[in-house]
Amino acid sequence: MDNFGFYLPTRLFFGPGSVKKLARARLPKGRGLIVTGGTSTTRLGYVAKVQDALAEAGHETIVYNKVQPNPTIEGVRECAALCRAEGVSFVVGLGGGSSIDTAKAVAIMATNDGDWWDYIHGGTGGGKRIANDGLPIVAIPTTAGTGTEADPFTVITNGEEKIGGGGEKCFPTISIVDPDFMMTVPPHLTAYQGFDAFFHAAEGYIATCASPISEMFSLKSIELIGRSLATAVHDGGNKQARADVALANTLAGFVETLSSCTGEHAIEHALSAFHPSLPHGAGLIMISKAYWSRFFESSGDKLVAIARALGKTDAQKPEDFIAALADLQKRCNVHELRLSGYGVQKDDLGKYADNAMETMGALFRVDPRPLTREDIIEILAESYR
Repeated sequence: MDNFGFYLPTRLFFGPGSVKKLARARLPKGRGLIVTGGTSTTRLGYVAKVQDALAEAGHETIVYNKVQPNPTIEGVRECAALCRAEGVSFVVGLGGGSSIDTAKAVAIMATNDGDWWDYIHGGTGGGKRIANDGLPIVAIPTTAGTGTEADPFTVITNGEEKIGGGGEKCFPTISIVDPDFMMTVPPHLTAYQGFDAFFHAAEGYIATCASPISEMFSLKSIELIGRSLATAVHDGGNKQARADVALANTLAGFVETLSSCTGEHAIEHALSAFHPSLPHGAGLIMISKAYWSRFFESSGDKLVAIARALGKTDAQKPEDFIAALADLQKRCNVHELRLSGYGVQKDDLGKYADNAMETMGALFRVDPRPLTREDIIEILAESYR
């Protein structure tokens, strides 16, 4: 058995109504900055519920509500400037992964010199190490897709570079996973986000850095998604299905911490960097069958295990995984997505491949077998319609 490490410092509370735990959370005295996006978290009352819980604990709060679906470096800079100017004591990320990732970056920039991009390793990032602990981070997801409440990473876009960053100083101090905050996510976004969680778990399972403990979390996450994602898509008010998918997402976050995403994520990040309207989960769905078919020989047994965890209990060969994947996509009504519908151009496949390798090339190093530039172009070509 290979050696492995285990480090997850986040205090996590899971379950309906768990946002009330904030009233008794151990946070430093002073004001909190709630980082969120758009209008939905305010309209649905989530911001008010968080403010009320923190007020009960004696904390005033201010709100930054300009986070974009693909969070940008400009947004991080603006929010970090507000954080410094207001002298806040902790940062709350409330919303999807974009809000929580922005909150993580802002918490670090409140206590470290320079710009967030100085601490990015890849592309045009400065490659610096984060010197100082950031402000305490509270993560409260309102979607089930990124797992960022259970990992130390962020994904921020700078121009045509969409790059993951972070490190152990970016772990949330407290994470509140309350499925009640996820009940109103529309069906198509429920599907996109659920597949993102699935691929976090599945990629982490086949990654060369997987360990027995990450594999355990992977298979349980995949089992929950296979059992409940389609139900959550078609019956968003089903509390058990929403809770299952929420838990699957958090477990997939553990997998990201303990293992790694693979080249599939690098390829999709390149696509959505050039086409910001492309939802990350949708991009993963569209390239998935072509990507995963490259690992029949190198990861056959693991693909069979994933297929069985998804519910195809009679799986015997790696091709059965592709069949199980296609079936889940069909049951979630995402089987007819088209890359061309998001502006992806077939003449640009080489450009996407180059961007993937230049910005997040490290992910290709944990693929079960090496993928060349030509392999990436072929995956995109096979996925294109």
